[in-house]
Amino acid sequence: MSSSLGILILFLTKTQPPSIPWRPHQLTSWPTTQHLPGNPHCPRAIKGPHGTRPCCFLGLHTSSQLSNTAKKNQRVSEGTSCDLPSEQVPVHQLDPAFSVSWSLKDGKGGRHSGTSFLKLQFIQLSCGGAALEPEAATMAQAILVAVTWIGVDPQLCSFVCAWPPISGLEVALTDLQSSQNNVRHHTEEIAVDRLLVRRGQAFLITLYFRNRGFQPGLDNIIFVAETGPLPDVAKGTRAVFGLASRGGPSPWIASLENNGATSLEVSLCAPPVAAVGRYLLKVHIDAFQGSITAYQLGEFILLFNPWCPEDAVYLDSEPQRQEYVVNDYGFIYQGNKNWIRPCPWNYGQFEENIVDICLELLDRSLNFQVDPATDCALRGSPVYVGRVVCAMINSNDDNGVLNGNWSENYTDGLNPAEWTGSVAILKQWHATGCQPVRYGQCWVFAAVMCTVMRCLGIPTRVITNFDSGHDTDGNLVIDEYYDSTGRILENKKKDSIWNFHVWNECWMARRDLPPGYGGWQLLDATPQETSNGLYCCGPASVKAIKEGEVDLKYDTPFAFSMVNADCVSWLVYGGKEQKLHRNTNAVGSFISTKGIQSDERDDVTENYKYQEGSPEERQVFLKALQKLKAGKSLGPPGADTPPSSSTPLSGDSPQSLDIPSLRPGEVAQVSLKFKLLEPPQMGQDINFMLLAINVSPQSKDLKVNLSAQSLLHDGSPMPPFWQDTAFLTLSSQEVKTYSCIIPYCQYSQYLSTDKLIRISALSEEKNSLEKILVNKIITLAYPGIMINVLGAAIVNQPLSIQVIFSNPLLEQVANCVLTVEGSGLFKKQQRVLIGVLKPQHRASITLKTVPFKSGQRQIQANLKSDKFKDIKGYRSIYVDFGL
Repeated sequence: MSSSLGILILFLTKTQPPSIPWRPHQLTSWPTTQHLPGNPHCPRAIKGPHGTRPCCFLGLHTSSQLSNTAKKNQRVSEGTSCDLPSEQVPVHQLDPAFSVSWSLKDGKGGRHSGTSFLKLQFIQLSCGGAALEPEAATMAQAILVAVTWIGVDPQLCSFVCAWPPISGLEVALTDLQSSQNNVRHHTEEIAVDRLLVRRGQAFLITLYFRNRGFQPGLDNIIFVAETGPLPDVAKGTRAVFGLASRGGPSPWIASLENNGATSLEVSLCAPPVAAVGRYLLKVHIDAFQGSITAYQLGEFILLFNPWCPEDAVYLDSEPQRQEYVVNDYGFIYQGNKNWIRPCPWNYGQFEENIVDICLELLDRSLNFQVDPATDCALRGSPVYVGRVVCAMINSNDDNGVLNGNWSENYTDGLNPAEWTGSVAILKQWHATGCQPVRYGQCWVFAAVMCTVMRCLGIPTRVITNFDSGHDTDGNLVIDEYYDSTGRILENKKKDSIWNFHVWNECWMARRDLPPGYGGWQLLDATPQETSNGLYCCGPASVKAIKEGEVDLKYDTPFAFSMVNADCVSWLVYGGKEQKLHRNTNAVGSFISTKGIQSDERDDVTENYKYQEGSPEERQVFLKALQKLKAGKSLGPPGADTPPSSSTPLSGDSPQSLDIPSLRPGEVAQVSLKFKLLEPPQMGQDINFMLLAINVSPQSKDLKVNLSAQSLLHDGSPMPPFWQDTAFLTLSSQEVKTYSCIIPYCQYSQYLSTDKLIRISALSEEKNSLEKILVNKIITLAYPGIMINVLGAAIVNQPLSIQVIFSNPLLEQVANCVLTVEGSGLFKKQQRVLIGVLKPQHRASITLKTVPFKSGQRQIQANLKSDKFKDIKGYRSIYVDFGL
């Protein structure tokens, strides 16, 4: 036992105590051979580090320490007395917390004095081989004060025992200071009446006591923080830590901020690696009775902290933190690379109950269902949480949030194009007992995942990749098949180029990878391929994708193919396949995301790939292919023969990767190109022309088969609805045009929700097997919804919003529904039944609302009918806080 602490010796007797009054006991010497009063069973003495001492005792520790001078004192001359009431009190009924005034005089004439608090550690002991029950002793027989183990002779110390005893500390009320803490932790948008804090950052709580104040030498306060159904210290889901415990066994920290008369303000801090989730906070107070009183102080939610440099999700730019964590609206880019349009979206990560739904989503994961203790313990890792959330956004493996549907049949759910925000989706999932919401496609999956990740505190943005590759066999080649009319065929390999594809980037350190591969990580919740048995993708380091490091986890080869695969086109006729060309720059273009604190588009293509056509880009492609070959025993690089055993009619062998590929439309020195004569608008005819140029010294006779067919945004073709054939004779250096028109009445009934039309031209030269293929994707545009804010927007003040919309078609539409939403502006999504709209009819409605959050806000609107599903509009407004 440490010699730095004083010890109060409590003597108990085994025999029934005589009923005698207490009288002051004067101890003028320490007879080490004397039997203790009334206790003949105790041995006379034992040897200790400071001499011979009585052996039969129950340890009572003084909380304060004597000064070094007092410890070294060798000669102190005073007597000892202890004056207690003359009453019998069973020991087990005592509250033995005594203040002890002490006075020491050293040999040089110096005097040292102070007050110590003595604390009962236990009340049952074994003496002389027999257990002593507390009931067998009275106050008169139980207490005898002496001091040992402090380095001075106890017969020379003066002590006075104060009475009555000090009562135990009782907690009456706890103030978690939710409102103030949430502001400091950037969670006030979520709530002000419940505590939501971020790891690695201190927060304050106040304990109010019923009977007295906290006394540092007297009271011992221990905090306990627990998360998950099976909290465990070893797993990091249970933390036990005392005041000023920095450097202790627990990485959690508690420190005293302010000690009032009957209150105590404490600063608590979770380590920057703590598991995120819902925590229960308790306090254990050991106040001298020997027993510990426990109180539940309340619940709090712990989130990732991009403001904390020690957190794995730390982002050192405040504008980026505001955009990628705090901003609750944005744009998702759709259309095609020649016509990129922003689709407004309400992320709403701070809306009511969303944080609870996000935590419920974690608890519904397969990982939690199989092993909840381990799952909760791993929630300190953003890499782990990212994979769990990614798998839970889709419902392919579990009761995830969204069912995917690319069939164009949405009769038992909602067309993905109709959604304008994540809040309605997440709340529907929760309200139905976590049944998957119908339906979603890639931008919906990505948008909902953005909401969840931002809510949990992980910086996240939504990325759109135009001409996105889907390589199913891992050879970094996308094979496309055409028939003799130029229409694209269903791919039997299921390879495809999506007109656009949407995923997420999340910012995090990657301590599981070599240095330099942290930062933005690709995560794709759209269920395309499995990863370790589940439909999720990533996190894959964006830097690793750019450098071709496809051997780094997770799912980097698939991510690489989405932005940098090669595309090989095949002509299928007569049961055979002929390779038309290999295009090295057809995949991955105009990779887009919303700008930082701006409504402009930010192009991030250079983050994913070197410039197309550059030596660096080809070197990276070759490196990636070689790594895949080494890892999966693929065929030789550049093996792009079709999966069938047929031989191309032209005898064209697969091109080597180091031979420049001919681009579409550049075979036989003749080029073909489509040109739109006017912007394509929904409800109007499509006017375009085919431009043919002969750059050879010889004339050319061409037969050109033209076709048009609708596409889904994932590249899946629908049956052609328009075909034409042109015969062109071109002299040397001659340019000719061929005009085409596709009437609205011809394409309207075949148009998909994505409003994509692919026009193709397949040309063959007379007396030659050479063929030229060219195609163009057209996205039909709708006139947008116009939104006007009527008056100043002020928190808690009524606001009128005018929404103007129209039917763009030359025919009547029915079942029109207008939806309007906006975080901080509307408590829930507004649905207005419009009914019938006459041809090209323009209408408006005025909605009234009361904004409840200040700052920059966005209103999103969508109009659907039986003929169209996604006429959209938005308006950004600033809401003043007011008085």
